[in-house]
Order: sequence, then C-alpha cells, then structure tokens
Amino acid sequence: MQNRMIHKQKIPSPHPAIELFLITYWSEGLKVKGYLAEPVSSHPLPGLVYLRGGIKNVGMVRIQRLIQWASEGFVVIAPFYRGNKGGEGQEDFAGRDREDANTACEILLQHPSVNPKSVHVLGFSRGGVMALLVALKHKEVASLISWNGVTDMFLTYEERVDLRRMMKRVIGGTPNKYPDRYRFRTPLDQLCSIQSSVLIIHGAKDQHVSIEHAYRLERALLEQSKHVDTWYYSTYDHHFPPKRQQQILQQAAQWMKQQVKE
Repeated sequence: MQNRMIHKQKIPSPHPAIELFLITYWSEGLKVKGYLAEPVSSHPLPGLVYLRGGIKNVGMVRIQRLIQWASEGFVVIAPFYRGNKGGEGQEDFAGRDREDANTACEILLQHPSVNPKSVHVLGFSRGGVMALLVALKHKEVASLISWNGVTDMFLTYEERVDLRRMMKRVIGGTPNKYPDRYRFRTPLDQLCSIQSSVLIIHGAKDQHVSIEHAYRLERALLEQSKHVDTWYYSTYDHHFPPKRQQQILQQAAQWMKQQVKE
C-alpha cells in the first residue's frame, strides 16, 4: 500500500468506531484523492471499493454513505476520480479514470486490516460500469454489486439527451462517429472472463439509469453461464426511499460477506 499511497490524513468521523481518512494516491502518475473508512477492529475485515456515480461534483462521494457501509464491518475506499477535489488530471467517464478505481482496489487488497479473500466492489449509477471494469481486471474480487448501475454507454447516450453534450465533450464525439470509444466503456461483451459473484440491484422506475441497463447485464452474464442474483424493485426510482435503502444496504452487505474467494 505504501507504494501507491501518498498521503493519509485523518478527518472527523461521524461514527465513534470508524476512523475516516482523506487519502491521496498514485494512479497512472496522477495524484488522485478519495476517502478511506476503517472500522476499529482487531480482526481482518472484508473490504469494499465504493464507486460513485455522476461526474465532477454531481454524484460526489458522501461521507454518510461510506459510514453506512463501514458500519456493516467493511474497510471502505471511495475514489473521487481524477481531476476532483484537488486531484490531478481530468475525469473522463469510465475512460482512463477507470485506473483510479483499479488502483483503489489494489490498495484495498494490500491493506493490512483487510481479508484479501473478501474484497468486494460496488458501483452506483455511472459507478456500475466502473465496478464491472474493476472486477474484470481483478480476479481477486469476490463479488460485484451494480446498484442502479450504468452498464452500456451506447444506451446512456441514447436515453440521456440531457447528458449528450457532456458525453460528446468528455468522450470525444458521438457513438455513431466514434463507436470504439463507447465500446471501450461498455464491458458487456467481456463478461466471459469475470470471476466475481454478481448482484444487480435496480429500481424499475429509474429515469436516470433505466432498468434496461440491468436487464442487459443480466442477459450478458447468463449468456456466459455466469450466476447472477437480481433484486429488482418495481416501485423505486434512482434513489430509493431512505429507510428501504438502508434495509437493502444491510441485506447487500450480508450478501457480500457470503461471497468469499477460495
């Protein structure tokens, strides 16, 4: 971890049994920032890479969300992605910034308080595709959760008219003109090599990331004879009701803890 980590600054934590840090680490020669939450424990704990959605300040990591996962007994790392909150470089929507998520996973795998056989990755919204990319690269990842997650960048461009200007600017053009750039950000045809257990959580009324993203991921996994669990909620949209969200989070935490690498 020392080879990747540059700085680890303790910051106030809202939970007395969880230490919270603002971290800076190397990713492709860039100084990238994020949060690290460490429950106080004398035993090895499962680790969780939490991958946020949005871009820039939209969808930025919330401390309370980290604390929710850490209070379930996970050491949690949550990258801001390059170019955010003082980090170097430019975020590029699951392009090269995927390495910020990959490096975060490597830090967690080497963390002295983490059980390396119980490292998990969760992506929310845009973080869904980031989580898939991390699990594809790191066979050590025990499980992957895509929660209202993007899985197909072509579909995002088609559905989210309000995001097209941003996507053309950040990705560098339209899917018709530069299909390879969108294919690079759409890992659905690579799932033959995934070795993590997969759970898909999605609200059927989500208008930010349609449930078609979940269906496409589920179909692609089943076509490769991969096991996938699905928790679909017919009345929920992109943000679940707070009480139900907390209940589902706790259930998802238990699901992850049951997924352990041999």
